Amino acid sequence: MHNVLPDNEIARAISLKPITEVAAELGVPEDALIPYGRFKAKIDLDVATSLPSRPDSKLILVTAMTPLEKGEGKTTVAIGVGDGLKRIGKKAVVCLREPSLGPCFGLKGGATGAGHAQVAPRDDINLHFTGDCHAVASANNLLAALVDNHLFRRASPALDSRRITWRRTLDMNDRALREVVVGLGGAANGYAREEGFDITPGSEVMAVLCLAQDRADLEQRLARIVIGYTPDRQPIRASDLAAQGAMSALLRDALAPNLVQSLEHNPVLVHGGPFANIAHGCNSVIATKTALALGDYVLTEAGFGADLGAEKFFDIKCRQSGLVPSAAIIVATVESLKAHGGVAASAGQQEDVAAVKRGLPNLLHHMSIINTYGLSSVVAINRYEHDSEAELAAIKDAVADNGAVAIVSEHWRDGGKGAENLAVEVARLADAAPGSDSFQLLYPDDMSLIEKTATIATRIYGAASIAMDDGVRRQYQKLQAEGFGHLPICLAKTPRSLSTDPREKGVPRDFTLTIRELRLAAGAGFVVALAGDVLMMPGMPAEPSARHIFVNARGEIEGLR
Repeated sequence: MHNVLPDNEIARAISLKPITEVAAELGVPEDALIPYGRFKAKIDLDVATSLPSRPDSKLILVTAMTPLEKGEGKTTVAIGVGDGLKRIGKKAVVCLREPSLGPCFGLKGGATGAGHAQVAPRDDINLHFTGDCHAVASANNLLAALVDNHLFRRASPALDSRRITWRRTLDMNDRALREVVVGLGGAANGYAREEGFDITPGSEVMAVLCLAQDRADLEQRLARIVIGYTPDRQPIRASDLAAQGAMSALLRDALAPNLVQSLEHNPVLVHGGPFANIAHGCNSVIATKTALALGDYVLTEAGFGADLGAEKFFDIKCRQSGLVPSAAIIVATVESLKAHGGVAASAGQQEDVAAVKRGLPNLLHHMSIINTYGLSSVVAINRYEHDSEAELAAIKDAVADNGAVAIVSEHWRDGGKGAENLAVEVARLADAAPGSDSFQLLYPDDMSLIEKTATIATRIYGAASIAMDDGVRRQYQKLQAEGFGHLPICLAKTPRSLSTDPREKGVPRDFTLTIRELRLAAGAGFVVALAGDVLMMPGMPAEPSARHIFVNARGEIEGLR
C-alpha cells in the first residue's frame, strides 16, 4: 500500500451526507428517523420491526482465520465490500457491532474500520455514539441493585447470598473490578458478600438486546434472566423481582437500530456490541432483519475467527432468529499466515513464502468450518504494502486447490474501488447459494449440554476431547435437570488460537479443551462455557491507548485508533 493519511484525517477530509439523505436512498423516510445530530440517527423501532421481509435478499457473513492481536480487518472488509457492491450496481447494507470503550482506551482501538474503508462519524461511534452501551450497563446494574435490595429486605422468594449469580458491569477494561466485596460498612449497607464486574459487551443484557426481535421479546427475555438461587437451590429470575419492566424502560431507545454511513455515503447499521470471545459476538437481530428488508445484499460480521465468531453466529443468532446466510467471506492476511507458520511478528514484513505455506492450514481449517454449515466461502486477502506477489500467489493456489477463490482486496487504500473484484465474487456466491435447505446447524436442540460442548470442541476447534473437574460436571448436570438442556452453548475462550493456549498457532492437534466454569444466560438463551484462562473483564495493557488520546485546540479528538 502507498503512504496515506492517518485514519482520522482521511475521515475528516470527507464531507458527510446528512443522515436524512442516506436514509432516503435506503428507503427510510425522514419521519421514521430519530436523529442524533446531523450524521447519525436511530430508525424508529416500530418502523424497523414492521418492514416486510424479502426472501430474495442475501445475508453474507464476514469472518476470518485465527487473527493476530490487531485483528485481520473484518470490519474494513465488510465496509469495503459494501462500497464495492454499490459501485457494481448492487444495493448493499453493512451491519456492524458497536465499539466498546474498553478496547478503545485499551489496546485494540476502535471498531469503525480503517483507511478509506470506514464508517462515520468515527469518533462519535467509537465513544458514546447513541448511548446504547450506557443503557445496557444501566439496565444490568439496576438489576444488580434490585438483587441486593431484595437480599437486604429479606423479600420472598428467599435469596441465598452465597448463590447470587448476577454480576455488575462496566464498559471499561478494569482488572481491579473482576472480584470485589460489596455491602461493607455495617447492617445499613446490606450483606457483605463477594461480587464482581464483567465488561458490558460480555454481559447477558447486551446479548438480550442483540437477540431480541421486538419490545415484547426484549421484556420476556429480561424476565427470564436467572439472578441467583434460593437456599434449596431453586432458580430466582428477574421476574421474581419485578425487574423486567424498568429494565425495558432503560433499554427502550437502545433497542432501535442506529444508521450511519461509510466514507462513500453508503448505509451502515451499527447496533449492539457483544464480544465474541466471551459472548456471542454478533450485531443485533433487529438491525440485521431491518437491513435485509431494505437491501439486496447484507454484510454482517462475527467477531474474531470462524471458530469463535461464525460458530456462534450460526448456532446462536441464526438458530434463535431464523436467519439463513447465503455465503461467507473469510478474511486473511499474509502477516497472520506467517505467524501461524512460525514467524515472529517482528519479522512479519519480510517476504517468506515458505512461512505463508506453513500457516495455510489455519486458513483452510476456517474454510472447512464454513463448509460444515453447508455454505460456500470466498477468501478476502486484506492486502498490506509489504505483501509480495509470490506470497499472495501461494495463498490463491492453496485456496483454489481446496475448491474456493482467494481475492486480493485493496479497500484500505482505494475504498470500494479496491474491493470491486471481491464484491463481484461475493455477489456471485450469494446469488448461486442453493437456499435454506443447504444451511445446517452444528447440533440439534435436544442434544445434551455436555454433548453440545464436545461437538463444538471437536468439530470446530479440532480438539481431541473436552475435560472438566467434578464441580463443572455437576454444573452441567444441574442445568440439564433444571430444564436448560435445550439451550445452545456459547463457548468462551482465547481468540488467538484454535486451542485454549494463545501461544499455539496453526492447527493444534490432539489437545484437550478444558471447561472451567459454566454461566447460565437464560434470558439471552444460551449457556456460556468458559474454557482456559479467558476473562470476563479485561485489563489495561502496559501502554494503554488512553495515554495518547486528547482533544486538540479545534475540539477534535486525536489519538483514537
